Amino acid sequence: MEERLKPVLSRLQAQCVRREYCIKDIRVKALKAVDGDADAADVLVESLVADRFVDNLRYATAFAREKASLSGWGAVKITAALSAKGIERETIREALQEIDSGAAQRKMETVLAARYRTLAGDPQEKLKLLRFALSRGYSYEEVRPVVDRLVARQEAD
Repeated sequence: MEERLKPVLSRLQAQCVRREYCIKDIRVKALKAVDGDADAADVLVESLVADRFVDNLRYATAFAREKASLSGWGAVKITAALSAKGIERETIREALQEIDSGAAQRKMETVLAARYRTLAGDPQEKLKLLRFALSRGYSYEEVRPVVDRLVARQEAD
């Protein structure tokens, strides 16, 4: 590796120690650091991957867990976001398997219940709640029973 790249590599390694990056994101940082020299950026990224500072599976798993548990995203939205980052389908599938399904289900129910309270009295509350849930990346099959239960509970009160 060229001497001029060693300080850049050290800075990128320090960034990777602080948080996870996918290959696409770290390549953008490397390109910026070497003023658009694609060959130099590729050398830096290859070094970071070889030394395991950057790992797409590790990134995808951390991303999926965070978005499912903290942001209340469903698998569809997580998959789309990771695909946009250039993560392979198989890696995404593996990352989604690492999500605690019970916790994700509880988070989805909490998010939908909170949204449902804001729609109280709206004549299209069920439709709006379904649309909201789908926009959060949940599949219709997993959302429908929860929405039905929320609406039924409200009608019973």
